[in-house]
Amino acid sequence: MAKDFDVIVLGAGTAGESVASNVAEGGRSVLLIEAHRVGGECPYVACMPAKSLLRSAEVRHVMTRAGELGARSAGPELDDDDDAFETAVARRDRITGGLDDSGAAKGMQASGVTLVRGRGRVTRPGVVHVGDDAEYGYTDLVVATGISPIRPPIEGIEDVPTWTSDQALTATDRPRSLVILGGGPVGCELAQAHARFGVDVTLVEAAERLVVKEEPGVSEDMAAVLRDDGVDVRVGSKAMEGEAVDGGARLHLDDGSTVEGERVVLSVGRSPNTGDIGLEDLGIQPAQTGLQTDERCRVLGQDHVWAAGDVTGVAPFTHAANYQARVVTANLLSRPARADYRAIPRTIFTDPPLASVGMSLSQAQEEGVDAVTATLGLGETARSASEGEPRGRLVLVADRSRGVLIGASAMGGGADEWIGEAVLAIRAEIPLAVLTDVVHPFPTFSEAYEPPLRELAAKSG
Repeated sequence: MAKDFDVIVLGAGTAGESVASNVAEGGRSVLLIEAHRVGGECPYVACMPAKSLLRSAEVRHVMTRAGELGARSAGPELDDDDDAFETAVARRDRITGGLDDSGAAKGMQASGVTLVRGRGRVTRPGVVHVGDDAEYGYTDLVVATGISPIRPPIEGIEDVPTWTSDQALTATDRPRSLVILGGGPVGCELAQAHARFGVDVTLVEAAERLVVKEEPGVSEDMAAVLRDDGVDVRVGSKAMEGEAVDGGARLHLDDGSTVEGERVVLSVGRSPNTGDIGLEDLGIQPAQTGLQTDERCRVLGQDHVWAAGDVTGVAPFTHAANYQARVVTANLLSRPARADYRAIPRTIFTDPPLASVGMSLSQAQEEGVDAVTATLGLGETARSASEGEPRGRLVLVADRSRGVLIGASAMGGGADEWIGEAVLAIRAEIPLAVLTDVVHPFPTFSEAYEPPLRELAAKSG
């Protein structure tokens, strides 16, 4: 006989964990089903290990600039690359808790959640099976099953040594060389982190520029930063064939050239985990990008099926998953809430970081918005001189007719922090006339907002 719960959550990643604990604390009975780790990818094999390695690589890089920055008369001698990487990996593993989710699991149980290890599958409306025999009933179902790496259809790729990004971020050995396929956020972060530990890195991107969804100028800045770190950036190049060679892999690109590496990192995207969980028994046909939801994060056409996190395809970020989880939780606790995705920030944590929010100029034009743009090079700020970091720019996009900011993209020192000003401006629809009256502390990179905001205000009606 099935044991009944008010809510069953499939997947204990960022979104599922949050929904389960908060709904349980709100007084409803909750079953959380997870086959792997409570907490999902971010704490163990994605966000946190990546940022840990990037920070270690950044400190190592700054040490090479000590003389330039006036810290000492000559550049310091650095530890051997292998020794330094080993130390960085040890720090990474302390931060990620050694991939041990026991603390997170205990936290779920302490909040009143029933946790079951295994893979859940809907067998009919209102019923989920785990394994062969266990059957559970629900009133509301929350799908938070996340996404999985795509393995590109490259001839011979099965014959060469490869890593997914998760494997690259949990490995303990430092390869002598890497070929990274994919110039999105993960590919860029992995490229810089490894290059700064002396790895020979080639980054291959099929599109004509890196992070192709961002403003072209900012994408160019990203490529320049990686090239300064010694990364061989190949844009407009597609891997067609792989072959095993002594020492690793050789990839044949569509322009006739070849690249070689001890390992190939597959970072060409991810797909939603919607297969083999019984959604078809509920009449749900997922889109290729994920589960389609309404503004309440309820799956379209369903009264009691909800979705949150990467499986929705809305925005593959931990903070977006947390936001959707809050919306789902509120609705499950009879506190109606609606999601607004206009101002979900996007960040690449390279050094310097890239951060953006809202629409690019091209996206705004495609949607028929009367958009105008203004740009400032961060080298024009006083802070760039004191930091010794002249690279980067800020690109702002505004709706001319409404006189409000609708997009911002930046690359430069601390951009991941000061992008928050644009996030708030877009979400709250603060008039440009008000934004131009904001006073920024001197000297900071945030002063970069002032000239382009005044330019946009002059262009808008």
